[in-house]
Amino acid sequence: MAGVCDAAAPGEGGGGGADGPERTGRGEAEQPGGGGHGPAPQHTETLGFYESDRRREKRRGRAELSLLRFLSAELTRGYFLEHNEAKYTERRERVYTCMRIPRELEKLMFFGIFLCLDAFLYVFTLLPLRVFLALFRLLTLPCYGLRDRRLLQPAQVCDILKGVILVICYFMMHYVDYSMMYHLIRGQSVIKLYIIYNMLEVADRLFSSFGQDILDALYWTATEPKERKRAHIGVIPHFFMAVLYVFLHAILIMVQATTLNVAFNSHNKSLLTIMMSNNFVEIKGSVFKKFEKNNLFQMSNSDIKERFTNYVLLLIVCLRNMEQFSWNPDHLWVLFPDVCMVIASEIAVDIVKHAFITKFNDITADVYSEYRASLAFDLVSSRQKNAYTDYSDSVARRMGFIPLPLAVLLIRVVTSSIKVQGILSYACVILFYFGLISLKILNSIVLLGKSCQYVKEAKMEEKLFNPPPASTPAKPSNKSQSKCKSSQGLSTEENLSASITSQPVHQKENVIPLLVTSNSDQFLTTPDGDEKDITQENSELKHRSSKKDLLEIDRFTICGNRID
Repeated sequence: MAGVCDAAAPGEGGGGGADGPERTGRGEAEQPGGGGHGPAPQHTETLGFYESDRRREKRRGRAELSLLRFLSAELTRGYFLEHNEAKYTERRERVYTCMRIPRELEKLMFFGIFLCLDAFLYVFTLLPLRVFLALFRLLTLPCYGLRDRRLLQPAQVCDILKGVILVICYFMMHYVDYSMMYHLIRGQSVIKLYIIYNMLEVADRLFSSFGQDILDALYWTATEPKERKRAHIGVIPHFFMAVLYVFLHAILIMVQATTLNVAFNSHNKSLLTIMMSNNFVEIKGSVFKKFEKNNLFQMSNSDIKERFTNYVLLLIVCLRNMEQFSWNPDHLWVLFPDVCMVIASEIAVDIVKHAFITKFNDITADVYSEYRASLAFDLVSSRQKNAYTDYSDSVARRMGFIPLPLAVLLIRVVTSSIKVQGILSYACVILFYFGLISLKILNSIVLLGKSCQYVKEAKMEEKLFNPPPASTPAKPSNKSQSKCKSSQGLSTEENLSASITSQPVHQKENVIPLLVTSNSDQFLTTPDGDEKDITQENSELKHRSSKKDLLEIDRFTICGNRID
């Protein structure tokens, strides 16, 4: 060993060996400017050097992949939500929108139900008085001479037609036996009654969609100018069609009320439970469809009409049951839980349906305020002096609610359930009628005030003050322009209150959409100061306005399921 070391020493120190200078040179090359530091340890580069290095790293990686290390990583790993701030903010806004939907929806429903109530009370309170005034004018017309071309005003003709239809259908309903219908429906099986009830709901929507067209055709045929009388089949055929429609629709609603009454009086309440669960099937058919704002407006109006109709049906069921139990007030508390269940299921279904429709279609909750302003605009427009339609008809067109068949059925049920005998009973009936008139007037005043407030909040007063021109517009005179300028100088509240009683409204004004606007509206409402091109522009405007009328008819025929 000593000899070997002595032999190797001269080679290392003196550099006389062959390996000495080579290793020294390699070390100096690896450490430039080493300055006395020793060379770094080097691995011998052999043929399997890189393979052994990979094996070493692989063994080290396997040693690090242990179960404890995995659990430690799962328990301590972190993430930062602020890196996707926009996405999470949008999700939070969706949650807030769903939380706001019940409140905004119920505000719209509350307003819409009172609109339907106002139109429904009109049939019982003001319509008989208007018919009496029209007949009085017709009878006293020879005393004043035929100074007018018309015997009656168009509104008076429509009122008389409504009154006559109401009276004829009421007497026709006496030939329908309610008791026989009740026992006939009660003898059916539960599944058959469930199918019948679904068919009745579909038939009610079909009747509503076609019924208002029949009534509008009758009103227009009866009040159309004489030079156009040959363009239709006559007033009498239209009148018989309207009477037949109101009678059949009243029978349909009576079958609905009878089916609901059978469900209330069933022992195990299974039919009532099945009928209420049918409302939740409506969620499945609605929430997964594509909805725009206008389509949601249509659905909201349909839900308002459906809820008000259900309230009237529940009233009819309670009247029939109280009559069977001799008006025992204790039985009313027996019906109360079932009535609450029906109402609660309707509210829950509407809330869930609208909440998920707005969520899936990215619609904000503020859209219900726009819907409410649109309904308020219809009310304010119909209250003007020369409105083109009656208020009850505008509600029927907007919501699909036709009060005549429902009023016929309610009058039939009330007169058969309550017996009026003696002077005191007739005095109570007269007092009740005056109470209904007071309720109607109070409801109309409150609705009108709220509607003016909603119209001002939506900034829709200009549509009332600046109605679009007729289908064949002419250049306004200087006097009318000065009147328009002076009226624009008034305050907003004075203009709005004055327009309700004195400002005429054109037919197109009441159907101006809140959510759909067009550039042609500005073109149609902008007067032209060039008198030379009036004829050419009038013909141009005539073509454009005729197309716009057709679009508006399609857009606002609510029962026809088309608003887009």
